Amino acid sequence: MASTAVLVVLAGVWQERYQLAAQQRDERALKIENGCLVLPNGRLPRAAQATDPLRLGVHPAPTNVVEPPEHVAATASERVPVYVPRDIDEELRERLARGGFVLLVGDSTAGKSRAAYEAMIATLPDHVLIVPQDRASLPAALAQAAEERECVLWLSDLERYLGTDGLTRTNIARILGGNRHHRVILASLRAAEQARLTDALAGQGEAERLAYHEARDVLEQAHQLRVQRIFSPAERQRARTRDWDPRIADALDHADTYGIAEYLAAGPDLLRDWQDAWSPNTDPTAPTHPRAAALIAAAVDIRRAGHTSPLPRSLLEATHEHYLDQRGGRRLQPETLETAWAWATRPQRATTTSLLQPESDTHVQVFDYLTDTVQGQSAPGDHVPEPVIQAVLANCTPQDADGVAAAAFAHGRYQLAQISWQSSLDTRRTTLGAEHPDILSNRNDLAVVLGFLGQLEEAEAEHRAVLETRTRVLGPEHSSTLASRNNHAFALRALGRLEEAEAEHRAELDISIRVLGPEHPDTLASRNNHAMVLRALGRLEEAETEYQAVLDTCTRVLGPEHPDTLASRNNHALALQVLGQLAKAEAEHRTVLNIRTRVLGHEHPDTLANRDHHAMVLRALGRLEEAETEYQAVLDTCTRVLGPEHPDTLASRNNHAVVMRDLGHLEEAEAEHRTVLNICTRVLGPEHPNTLASRNHHAMELQDLGRLEEAEAEHRALLEIRTRVLGPEHPDTLASRDNHALTVTQLRCQRDP
Repeated sequence: MASTAVLVVLAGVWQERYQLAAQQRDERALKIENGCLVLPNGRLPRAAQATDPLRLGVHPAPTNVVEPPEHVAATASERVPVYVPRDIDEELRERLARGGFVLLVGDSTAGKSRAAYEAMIATLPDHVLIVPQDRASLPAALAQAAEERECVLWLSDLERYLGTDGLTRTNIARILGGNRHHRVILASLRAAEQARLTDALAGQGEAERLAYHEARDVLEQAHQLRVQRIFSPAERQRARTRDWDPRIADALDHADTYGIAEYLAAGPDLLRDWQDAWSPNTDPTAPTHPRAAALIAAAVDIRRAGHTSPLPRSLLEATHEHYLDQRGGRRLQPETLETAWAWATRPQRATTTSLLQPESDTHVQVFDYLTDTVQGQSAPGDHVPEPVIQAVLANCTPQDADGVAAAAFAHGRYQLAQISWQSSLDTRRTTLGAEHPDILSNRNDLAVVLGFLGQLEEAEAEHRAVLETRTRVLGPEHSSTLASRNNHAFALRALGRLEEAEAEHRAELDISIRVLGPEHPDTLASRNNHAMVLRALGRLEEAETEYQAVLDTCTRVLGPEHPDTLASRNNHALALQVLGQLAKAEAEHRTVLNIRTRVLGHEHPDTLANRDHHAMVLRALGRLEEAETEYQAVLDTCTRVLGPEHPDTLASRNNHAVVMRDLGHLEEAEAEHRTVLNICTRVLGPEHPNTLASRNHHAMELQDLGRLEEAEAEHRALLEIRTRVLGPEHPDTLASRDNHALTVTQLRCQRDP
């Protein structure tokens, strides 16, 4: 009887488990049907059955199509012209045949989606095609892809699927891991979005990079292929063999100015339509559409702000008046809202593309060519207005709030980033528990930005809390726990608690070596971070040894020009400089600068950071004129690229003023330090670490000018703030105490010679 009872109980348990598993499969199937591209019978298609490329993100072309010559096998459709083979086609198809993660990067309307579509149809026609239509359907799509033996997961506009609870290193590995299947993740990413994501990771400290680690990890998993907007001579020659299609022939006539795919998608024409719509609506026989233009302007700016989901019509209606008023408001005699929507969502000219593309009765997407064009033409510091972003945060998902926060963070708008991440966290807390991974990721991001706002105690406490929760829930060796431990160590270091920071970095490094291996990229990053705190502790020989070991490993494993190798080489040069080996440090900085300029360009954040370090060692060598030239060049570029009030620009301006002081231009240096101090106080706040550093520079300048009473007052005020904010034993507080004591001594000597 006992055994029978046990069998009954076990049978009941397994029945419940089976029913639960079946229910989960049914729920996922429903999401797949509702959220992904399916056949009329509700089943997922094979790649060859996806006969309408427009459903996969290919831009439509004008409809003046003619039949091809009899000897031409390929035919054009009314909305999609015959395909012009691209230079990347062979490599792309080889990559698809191997399987894995393939990412096409290029400008809007460069032809990324069309090249991917044609390669998929030619190479993988029998693979199951999984196309999530939005971020909400991604989890079900990922789960389905992990179960198919042969499939293509199609992710057009990859930025829509990145970030917290999106595509991650873990679920990529789940889909692509193993060898008894052939799966492909085929994605596209606009070059402007890639620049936004990668620039946010470049030229910054490790703590800032960790706020972007999810997106960084995903991009690093992909084999990237660049699709050029302007067609090459070989591509144009192939287009000429297809000029029986008048659309191709017309595009070839403009190929020196526009890419063929760009022209076929009517990008330039639609941009002109939008610009012309701003004209005053004063002629009843030729009406214009300024209100529609304002709706489009609002959509473009909200997209620029980091919002990637379809835009609610209600949000555009609530924000478009700002743009209409900027252009003249009522003087433009704007049309009714109903007329504006009708024009903005109507296919323009002979294309089937509208400026605002309806996604549903309540949501639209803006033609991405407009967004990229505006972004490319925007001056540094030309940010999306804060009231518009506030309206977005009141009407968006947590994922879009994360995107807005990340964009604000990358632009140095740290307070706005804090507000956005807080909004995301507050929304998630209504449905998720305190220990949910998304909640912890949100809290981590908030802690990082608190550090950049100078709220160091709050940042450390938050990092510590997240670390404790992740250790308890995920375990001490989980990758997220290790990232939190690294973040906490950075927070301790910022507070001047260097011994504790060193212990944290060392513990995290030991785990990384054991779990990931000594040559894993994350282990190398941990070893680099440990070396940084050793240097801060004054253990210079140990730090230099660590930096050299990391550099040797990066060079062997990643190659001499990999970004991580160059970052390691730069750090090693900094260690040599602190050790007093100035000539070696200068040569290293110069070599890395030359490579980064060649590989990344002279305006890339990593290149600018390297140039700043090179100027620093030139100054230490006493080569002041060369240092001043370098600092001036960095300042000019930062001002032009980032804007005059970006934190990096202000830091560069401070550095330039320091070398001006060294050159004896004391009055100019004092005026410059005073100006930077005023801006930092206004933009960052009076107690931000950057503001306090600027105040210290200004006090020292007053000291050099002999204005000792003013200098003493500045040093005293600075010492009081640092003692209160950082604590009495922080290195910066101790430096302020020394500076104040020296100034007091000089003042006494001046009064009693």
